[in-house]
Amino acid sequence: QVQLVESGGGLVQAGGSLRLSCAASGRTFSNYAMGWFRQAPGKEREFVATISWSGLTTFYADSVKGRFTISRDRAKNTMYLQMNSLKPEDTAVYYCVGRRGIPIIKESEYDDWGQGTQVTVSS
Repeated sequence: QVQLVESGGGLVQAGGSLRLSCAASGRTFSNYAMGWFRQAPGKEREFVATISWSGLTTFYADSVKGRFTISRDRAKNTMYLQMNSLKPEDTAVYYCVGRRGIPIIKESEYDDWGQGTQVTVSS
């Protein structure tokens, strides 16, 4: 059983920055890809970014490319999402996800989910 706990959400003005963290615990991790999805009010959940176990492979949604950076610290079993140049349309609940294997963008392939953290960007 894997537990994923997000932190770092909050309220920020447009153009500002936030860094989300996701701490993983519960078992020994190897070959474990992690990522972020988000869900805005009234919308379907969507892919944001994902990172491989090594940290060498990353994928981003087009809507965040160039503004968000995903990274991880394997020694701390923690993943991060640095969000810069935030826009009101980035407002959503952000979910940390994990899976054994390669990083992918398909939501249904992720076995482990955090409880979510709210990010609100005011205009």
